[in-house]
Amino acid sequence: MTYSTQTTQTIEKLHTLIDTVDQIVIGKKEVTRLTIMAMLAGGHVLFEDIPGVGKTLLIKTIAKCLEADFSRIQFTPDLIPSDIIGFSVPNLQDTQFEFRQGPLFNQIVLADEINRTSPRTQAAMLEAMSEKQVTLDGKTHRLPDPFFVLATQNPIDYEGTYPLPEAQLDRFLFQLSLGYPSKEQEIRMLEAPDQLRAVEELTPVLSLTEFNALKERVHAIHVNPQLLDYMITLVDRTRHHSALRLGISPRGTQYFLAGARAQALLSNRDYVTPQDILFVIKPLFRHRLLFINRMTTKEIDQFIDDLVSQVDIPTKIRDAK
Repeated sequence: MTYSTQTTQTIEKLHTLIDTVDQIVIGKKEVTRLTIMAMLAGGHVLFEDIPGVGKTLLIKTIAKCLEADFSRIQFTPDLIPSDIIGFSVPNLQDTQFEFRQGPLFNQIVLADEINRTSPRTQAAMLEAMSEKQVTLDGKTHRLPDPFFVLATQNPIDYEGTYPLPEAQLDRFLFQLSLGYPSKEQEIRMLEAPDQLRAVEELTPVLSLTEFNALKERVHAIHVNPQLLDYMITLVDRTRHHSALRLGISPRGTQYFLAGARAQALLSNRDYVTPQDILFVIKPLFRHRLLFINRMTTKEIDQFIDDLVSQVDIPTKIRDAK
């Protein structure tokens, strides 16, 4: 282990953040961990779930724990790009136009029910997510750094939804789902104090400066060449599988590596293990695989399990450098 005491303490703060979120959004610690991992890797997260399971609460709690600038955008069919980007207004003093920033200009943006809006507005979101900038009247405006989109979407068979284009889905590092709580978790939820008030009373766990310092360390996590070969083999299988119309893109491969590195960092290691790769493969592959026949999430997960079982996991490697 090569991490300094300060870095190790900051990683411990991230675990405290995860525990803090779990006290409010009960029983979803793994989802919280994966969300933090995606942010460490510099990526966005898509939550697909039924309404009312705590997606919005989870995102608001994370933002409060990080003391990040936060905005929530409710996506509707009549939403237009200027509603999220901002707009130009005339300056009466010098006959010029001034740009008024929209809600996208925040460090953490909750895009609620993102698949309820029109393709035109989705195009504006795509530019923001991929380039971390927006364009209005021919001028480019940079978004804050860091900039994370944590989006929720309803299942595509719900009324009034628009399927997200593959190019936009590919910009989300992970697709996650909270699901229904267990009986015990729901009892704890009913016994807990008011959740919204608890979020408002939260004390930030760590600063964005500390978070960004860890984020910079992700790129330096060591990956054994055999593990890189293992990852590429898994990816390549998706590109030539008879059940698929679309496999993992090169961008997806880069996210695959970034996600595994973030998992290693959160585990207080400066090297990736095969277990790190397997931990992130499902949330990273699920929304990127385009099947010839429609598949349920359970069937997609089984497909990924079968894919993994067909490729030997490297074992004769040193965990460390």
